[in-house]
Amino acid sequence: MADGRSSSDEGTRSDEPERPPLDEDVDFDDFGPEDMARMDADDWEAAFDPDSWITGRELIDRVEADLQRRIADRDVFAVLERFEDPPRMLAYSDEGYAIVYPDGSVEGRGTVVRDVKPTVALCSMDDYEVPDPPEEWSLPDPQEVPEGSGDLGNKMLQVIAFGLLLAGIAAFVGLFVGDVGDSAVIVLVVSILFVIASVFLFLVVANARLSDRFRAVEYRNRLRAAGAESGERPEFVPVEDGELVPLEEGREGAE
Repeated sequence: MADGRSSSDEGTRSDEPERPPLDEDVDFDDFGPEDMARMDADDWEAAFDPDSWITGRELIDRVEADLQRRIADRDVFAVLERFEDPPRMLAYSDEGYAIVYPDGSVEGRGTVVRDVKPTVALCSMDDYEVPDPPEEWSLPDPQEVPEGSGDLGNKMLQVIAFGLLLAGIAAFVGLFVGDVGDSAVIVLVVSILFVIASVFLFLVVANARLSDRFRAVEYRNRLRAAGAESGERPEFVPVEDGELVPLEEGREGAE
């Protein structure tokens, strides 16, 4: 690790506010994706010895396991495929893809590139322990996506709303069948407030269910577009005749 920013970094940022030393800006003892996002290429060069990085097949193995775990946690939305000779990882979604090469470089487009790069950086570090992915790590089948996850909360709100509605109706009826004396106005106001509150809660529940249903439909559409149901890759994924098409000349030979 280096104890400060690189000299090239200082030269290219003369017009920018002075940044603190690298070892003060980044916590290398608890290094994570947020720290990686703050570092640029010069910081990486200054901080790490290239000979200490994990590359080749071992890097691809680690990236594959880490991405499987992140997909299982729903932290990354992607379908994974592995290619051999040389080993490479392909991750694609409904709107982009990323190709991970044995030298640690990443190419592609869309948000999936942004999601994959931190994994590659972490997996290239020897002291990063890749967690074991679960057996069922892939994206779910669209038919298995539930309509919503807050059904218990919605039912509780419905019960409260129904109770308020009954209380409001009972108070209103009490004006005519009971002896409320000089409190008639107060009872009337309370009954109206109870009814308004119950209607508001019913509207909240209805909106929540519609939102859940909309999100479920959108998620199913993304899964189908990514090929999670059919197994077919989106057209923009660079695979021809079962082989990954390199984006740069000579990339196939890098290992």
